[in-house]
Amino acid sequence: MFTDPAGPIERFEWGRFEINGQVHDADGRGVGKDICIVGGEVGPWTERVGHRLTPKMVKPVLRPDVEILVIGNGIHGRIKVTKKTRQVVAAAGIDMLMIEKTHKACEIYNQLIRQGKAVALLAHGTC
Repeated sequence: MFTDPAGPIERFEWGRFEINGQVHDADGRGVGKDICIVGGEVGPWTERVGHRLTPKMVKPVLRPDVEILVIGNGIHGRIKVTKKTRQVVAAAGIDMLMIEKTHKACEIYNQLIRQGKAVALLAHGTC
């Protein structure tokens, strides 16, 4: 689905991310199939439940050191971002919110990191 050997996200396919040589997947390796990358650290995105993104689900990235938030809304783009969630992100001082299918979100995240941008990623690894 997505491959970029230069990383930091090197590969993404259904339910599986490879980031900085570490596998995170639906089979229990790493942090799992839903990831949060903020400040360069990969963690689980445990707040994500269902297919409607609420303000509570973006809380891990609402930090002063994040200028851009990229959301990978699934392989088929099934996660919808509510108006209230968009407002909460903007109110937190995040200048740009980008919502893309997860493979495209991984590509954008890598590009922004290489440009030295203060970017965070929330990505759903399936649907």
